[in-house]
Amino acid sequence: MHLALVRSLSGAKINFFYDSANFAANNFATFVLLLTRFVLMEKECALSPLDVLREYWGHDSFRPKQLEIISSALDGLDVLAILPTGGGKSVCFQVPALMKDGLAIVVTPLVALMKDQVQNLNSRGIKALCVNAGMGRREVDLALNNAAYGDFKFLYVSPERLGTRLFLQYVQEMNVSYIVVDEAHCISQWGYDFRPDYLCIGKLRELVDAPVIALTATATPEVAEDIMYRLGFRERNLVKSGFERPNLSYLVRKCEDKLGQLLAVCSSVAGTGIVYVRSRKKTEELASYLSANGISSSFYHAGLGGQSRSDRQARWKNGQIRVMVCTNAFGMGIDKPDVRFVIHFDVPDSPEAYFQEAGRGGRDGKRSFAVLLWNSSDIRRLRQIATVSFPPLDYVEEIYHKVHVFFEVPYDTGAGRQLKFDLEEFCRHFRLQRSSAYYAIIYIERTGHWTLSEDVDIDTKVQIRVDRNELYDIDFPDPRMSQLLEILMRKYTGLFSWPVPIDEDYVSGLLGVPVGTLRQLLYGLSLEHVIKYVPCDRATVLYLHHDRLRPKNVNLEPDRYAQLKDAFMTRMEEMVRYVQEEDVCRSSYLLEYFGQKDSVDCGTCDICRAAKKASLVSSGPQENEESVSKAIRDYVSSREDRYDLEEIALLFPSDHDGNWQKILRNLINDGSVPPPQD
Repeated sequence: MHLALVRSLSGAKINFFYDSANFAANNFATFVLLLTRFVLMEKECALSPLDVLREYWGHDSFRPKQLEIISSALDGLDVLAILPTGGGKSVCFQVPALMKDGLAIVVTPLVALMKDQVQNLNSRGIKALCVNAGMGRREVDLALNNAAYGDFKFLYVSPERLGTRLFLQYVQEMNVSYIVVDEAHCISQWGYDFRPDYLCIGKLRELVDAPVIALTATATPEVAEDIMYRLGFRERNLVKSGFERPNLSYLVRKCEDKLGQLLAVCSSVAGTGIVYVRSRKKTEELASYLSANGISSSFYHAGLGGQSRSDRQARWKNGQIRVMVCTNAFGMGIDKPDVRFVIHFDVPDSPEAYFQEAGRGGRDGKRSFAVLLWNSSDIRRLRQIATVSFPPLDYVEEIYHKVHVFFEVPYDTGAGRQLKFDLEEFCRHFRLQRSSAYYAIIYIERTGHWTLSEDVDIDTKVQIRVDRNELYDIDFPDPRMSQLLEILMRKYTGLFSWPVPIDEDYVSGLLGVPVGTLRQLLYGLSLEHVIKYVPCDRATVLYLHHDRLRPKNVNLEPDRYAQLKDAFMTRMEEMVRYVQEEDVCRSSYLLEYFGQKDSVDCGTCDICRAAKKASLVSSGPQENEESVSKAIRDYVSSREDRYDLEEIALLFPSDHDGNWQKILRNLINDGSVPPPQD
């Protein structure tokens, strides 16, 4: 029986049995028949998590720790799941939610990922919808109404929506099965990506009696404890998978010629790759350099238009672009399993960021490489960034007021407004240094004054610019313009005060015209200077949480500022120690940082390779050749006989005669190892 039908029957079987039993009082045989059917239904409804996995995903087994997490959730326990990037976190909440009556609320800050997962679930016949920062009030109202009174299984919500009055009203009408917290490290003030809107989840728990499933790929032991505390876990329940990535080789190279090293890796390792840099300008420069040297590449950063970013991402995913040079705006939530290398051209500012970005390589289990290029200049720049990342609090408050001035928001107004924010234009207007302004805006977000959301769909906005009484004296060139204004004034408030988001589909339906015609009418009204018309777009949005505060009344929490700065400096210095490390296996170093003490050396990072090379050099030629031969055999065996020459070239240093190619050829000829794959 199809699972959806089973769930439907499961919800109705008790009433069915009760009514049938009354009828069966006069017919014992019928009663027995119905009882038998009830027992069979009960057996069919007792589906296991593996049955659900097979039904909707077509897999015959779970990945490590997934079943343990699912079982905890089905037992009604709060659970924090820490799984590595690509470890299958979504299955950990989607399976139990499908097995339980009601709606799972999924909190995630990643709008692009939210939309992808909703689309993916709907394509599997699972009803899901989302509410994010870029949606207008009517659109949000409709989605929440469907979630409360429809038969949906998943509601994806961006964190800034959790504290709104509309959401809090509707959530009390919802039959919530689970509260799912994706990127759960964002709730910890000591995590590397704290987002204050996540603290609203604690208030949500006061309204909703449902277990929490929290998921993250990067959390130190201290951050994990803070997550469980902030989410109000009834009892501590941490399920943590090993962070080992045996197919991912960590290579750290100290070099002055970074461009040469970059080209060497891109040329020697076949397949798709990602190159991370800090600045937008550098993404364009490096992509141009690689293209000039015959490497198919493009660049990606948040400053590109929404359509351009979507197009480049799609072309990279389908293989039309081989190497993407990007800032950290790229990669989050992208499910591409065959990334063969991830190169960090600049040193990240924390092990968490590095581990997550490097982990985007090799999700298919095949050999992949995480290469970090650095020199002494990088360390100096990294320490300078720490200063820029925490500008003085006086400057931070100055930026707070400049943002409101930029958008002409008066004192004691502005709560709930969504502002299309262009950082470059803002900085040009006030002649500000971009980095300092950006980090000031981010710190203001951390203190809960506003939320900055990138890559958001912006609704069309309209503001009426003339006095209400004058509207009736205007001779419009198209009579539908006056009808449109009447509809807008009847359905939307605040039109005379500021640009108000409107639902184009809804308004065009009321007017009885296609959306294209509606846009022409709105544009015509703007040419008549009757309205300010802001067409729909995809951009960065600044969501104001409260009215504009007066000078010296902006609480920027100086004690917390000092603590966050200290935590940032600690993570940064840990990253410096990582790149400068010469003795400890790279994998073991990272695993210990995340609290995994019982790891073994990976054998494939640059430090493990150097140790192998030292042992080979100290031996005689014959012993050297035997050692290289054994190392190659062991490696090929660990890869289940699937390898290529690029892997061997990167992983195994030449013996002192440079004859590893000859050794490999001999092993192939005598049948010790198979030939490499093409």
